[in-house]
Amino acid sequence: MKIVHVLLRFDAPGGVETNVHEVTRRLKAAGEDVEVFASDLYDEGRWERRSNYRPIVDGVPVRRFPVEKRLVPGLTMPMMVGLVDALADSGADVIHAHSHRYGHVLEATAVSERLGVPLVVSTHYHPADRREPSYKRGLLRVQDHLFGMTAYRVARAVVVQTEREGILVGEFAPREKLRTIAPGVDLAAWSSPENDRTDGLDLPDEYVVFVGRIAPNKGLPTLLHAVARLDPTTRPHVVLMGRDWGERARLEAQARATGISDVVRFLDHVEPASAYRGVIRKARALVLPSEWEAFGLVLLDAMAAGTPVVATAVGGVPELLESGRCGRLVPYGDPNALAAALRSVSADPGETERMRSAALEKVRRFDWSVTVDQHRALYREVARP
Repeated sequence: MKIVHVLLRFDAPGGVETNVHEVTRRLKAAGEDVEVFASDLYDEGRWERRSNYRPIVDGVPVRRFPVEKRLVPGLTMPMMVGLVDALADSGADVIHAHSHRYGHVLEATAVSERLGVPLVVSTHYHPADRREPSYKRGLLRVQDHLFGMTAYRVARAVVVQTEREGILVGEFAPREKLRTIAPGVDLAAWSSPENDRTDGLDLPDEYVVFVGRIAPNKGLPTLLHAVARLDPTTRPHVVLMGRDWGERARLEAQARATGISDVVRFLDHVEPASAYRGVIRKARALVLPSEWEAFGLVLLDAMAAGTPVVATAVGGVPELLESGRCGRLVPYGDPNALAAALRSVSADPGETERMRSAALEKVRRFDWSVTVDQHRALYREVARP
């Protein structure tokens, strides 16, 4: 059986990208015929395209296609040039497209409908950002229903990562097609702290860490306001680890204005994986103050590392953290609540240890091998005549 995965960006930082990378390389290692089709876009925020990608990534062949700008300004509809013909000629037994409101999903749908190739779509759903103007939220909602009438009508299965995502996607997609498959974590890698390396990163002794894109929807202004509310004598550094999506200059200005520039550190995207793990493992806490997370893949990393978690109660996060049993939850956009939660990580060590132990217990269910087995079973289900 040949499975072709289609997504906008590959071999690039991001939760969707990590998910597809881990699943495809493990499918390939298990003997499946897997190929990835992706655009030449590396950074969607800056519209940065590259030409020096590797043709094979961890054993998985990758084909690249030039990407056109959005068809409608403000809507996430980039289109890959040549993708339709390449998919039609790929010999795929199953096409697996990733993301919602993206042009490549519609292109994959067109091939599936024309040739009868079974289509699976993983939505990685993000509802309209509450900060957007009402007209933009309305346009995005129209897009939701258009995808429900096109891609999700044609798809044999629609994959969501949590029950919460399934409820939201079920408002415009056929509910009988929904399948819940959570992403995973490399438990073996996290079980060997002696392999972690942070040499040369010049990390502070005490810090909390944010991991993700330095982007508008990640709630980072709230995090800096929260840190500014902490007692200066015990205030930890805050390390922001991730690629800048246009927010760094504003955050640096905010840090200067609130007098905390000396404790704010930008690390950018960190490689190799051993260094990434080391930064998370040494942190006092991992903080995820996002406006929305369909799942929050970095939370699994923190849980596997035994690093306490503080996160906003949005999207799939409460489900993963079991409504606060496995980490502290705060409302989105509330710096006082976030400051209190950060403070309590050290002030209430007993509760912190209880949450940490619960998180370590729960994360054992999320090894990537489980995710891959669920995908293999799904492909065989949808490929049946």
